[in-house]
Amino acid sequence: MDEVARLHYLQDELKRYNREYHELDAPTIPDAEYDALYRELVALETRHPDLVRADSPTRRVGSLDLRRNVRLVRHFEPMLSLNNGFDVRDLQEFDRRVRTGLGVDEVAYCCEPKFDGLAINLLYRGGDLVQGATRGDGEKGEEVTANLMTVKSIPRRMQGSGPWPAWLEVRGEVLMLKQDFEQLNRRQTGAGERTFVNPRNAAAGALRQLDPAETARRPLVFLAYGVGGGSPDFELPDHQDALLRWLGTLGFPVTEEIRVVQGESGLRMFFEDLGARRASLPYEVDGVVYKVNARKAQQKLGFITRAPRFALAHKFPAEEALSTVEAIEVQVGRTGTLTPVALLKPVFVGGVTVTRATLHNDEEIRRKDIRVGDQVWVRRAGDVIPEVVRVVRELRPAGTTAFEMPLTCPVCGSPARRLPEEVSWRCSGGLHCCPAQRKQALLHFAGRRAMNVDGLGEKLVDALVERAWVREPADLYRLTLEQWASLPRMARKSAENLVQSLERSKETTLARFLFALGIRQVGERTAHDLALHFVTLEAVMEADETHLQAVADIGPVVAQSLRDFFSAERNRQIIAHLRAQGVHWHENVQESQAVQVLAGLTFVLTGTLAHYSREEARNRIEQAGGKVVGSVTRSTHYLVVGRDPGSKVAQARKLDIPVLDEDQWDQLFKEIKA
Repeated sequence: MDEVARLHYLQDELKRYNREYHELDAPTIPDAEYDALYRELVALETRHPDLVRADSPTRRVGSLDLRRNVRLVRHFEPMLSLNNGFDVRDLQEFDRRVRTGLGVDEVAYCCEPKFDGLAINLLYRGGDLVQGATRGDGEKGEEVTANLMTVKSIPRRMQGSGPWPAWLEVRGEVLMLKQDFEQLNRRQTGAGERTFVNPRNAAAGALRQLDPAETARRPLVFLAYGVGGGSPDFELPDHQDALLRWLGTLGFPVTEEIRVVQGESGLRMFFEDLGARRASLPYEVDGVVYKVNARKAQQKLGFITRAPRFALAHKFPAEEALSTVEAIEVQVGRTGTLTPVALLKPVFVGGVTVTRATLHNDEEIRRKDIRVGDQVWVRRAGDVIPEVVRVVRELRPAGTTAFEMPLTCPVCGSPARRLPEEVSWRCSGGLHCCPAQRKQALLHFAGRRAMNVDGLGEKLVDALVERAWVREPADLYRLTLEQWASLPRMARKSAENLVQSLERSKETTLARFLFALGIRQVGERTAHDLALHFVTLEAVMEADETHLQAVADIGPVVAQSLRDFFSAERNRQIIAHLRAQGVHWHENVQESQAVQVLAGLTFVLTGTLAHYSREEARNRIEQAGGKVVGSVTRSTHYLVVGRDPGSKVAQARKLDIPVLDEDQWDQLFKEIKA
């Protein structure tokens, strides 16, 4: 395909993708792939300016769904898109252009998250909301006032006593919080209805409902990020950050993730900081927006065809990408769980190259109808294991067949079974018959949060199991230095270090030991709660289901799993062998009961503390009997804040929950102990 043909092809394809994204809320390609095609079209049109059509995607901001019976309204000031940046060079070039345009050496920028929602325009007259519309094509948008009236965070009347502008366009994003999106998809699945690809599409679909009652059923929120047109006789704040604070005083929700920084280095630091915290934010963001902070400077820089010169959207690495399922294999976990895994055509997503993605279980595969050969959306957010989000069925090749779980373990050949109350299949071979279970159990036992044996990795465990030197965890402590040193790629010094690490691991805590045993349904938190409640291992082992369920957050399923584990003679032998090898911990009933000064109190941590890591702060609270959770709710007792705390502070204040800095938090310990 020559350049001219490619140009026309991209114009048509991107128009189709725009319609899928803006009108149907059902995109068939990820944002990153769209961006790459868009940049290619820009380059081609730059070389062939005579072929640029008026309706080219590079000349339009968004899209209007002309098939729907909706009223179109014109924005007083166009809602333009932002130019995108994808790497440091784009950021540096943006800063250079701004400095050159303003004739200064350094510029102050207002940095904001780039929300992944639906942009809307709210028109207020005399402080009252009179009209709401989508971005549309930038000039005109779909009038959705009745639907927006159901979004509780949008004020129908500006707060305060005024004076307000005679009229003002307030702009922002309608979106869906992550936790609300997950709950919505669970409800959709339970009702047998289609699930949504991401929160953005769920929010956009809700806002375009013809019946406002349908919109009201979706958990939508609004965050303001600026203004459009306004009364010429009303003087707005002269800086972007001040404008956002002013909108906040009028009752418009504004994110706390806003910083004013100096120059390119400040832009880069904000981008890296928000990117590191991206996964912990309550809403989806796909980048950072930089705006020249002084509004007079913004006016001086002006606009180009479809975007302002004073702003840039700096995109994060894509968390979703399109790939092909080349095969499906089944892995065996430490408790015998059979987990299907998609082997993918390599794709760059979430900042890394992904070649494998979990498919969870066969019910999930059937629900999503994932087959070998399918084109699929792959998602990786932060440190989350990559997963297949959905299949692009329009691209499915002919002749594919549905996946079937194997009836035997792919490693040891033992029968695979699924209990009536479970969704997962399990190998019936157990720790002693199945090498895969043995390897995973040993890796879990030696893990950092369990026995913390430094240097015992997957390759060494494979060698130990293949030689049949280790059949249970206690065997690790029985191996001699010479045996360790004889393993492949194991120098004597490395063997000595490993033996020393094993010796150090013998002194542990009851919570770590319980977690290291790999009991089904017992994670790190549950192990910690069991240790606090029962204090001694013997008490845990002898507790019946009624006493086990007296522990916080332990229900019938976990209690039954604990009883099954400790009732098995083989498991009791494994514990006895470990203790015979010298594994021990401190047990003091009186001391344990005395330090539970935070019992019954729930904490949330946010920001960076000066004297504690997040894990150290959590341990300090939990060792004193308190509970640490991730989200601020009405049941939260205290929010502990460090540097750059984020949006949880506003939520806590809204719910009248005490907010403590690090010094106040330390003082709380002292006061309660006193």
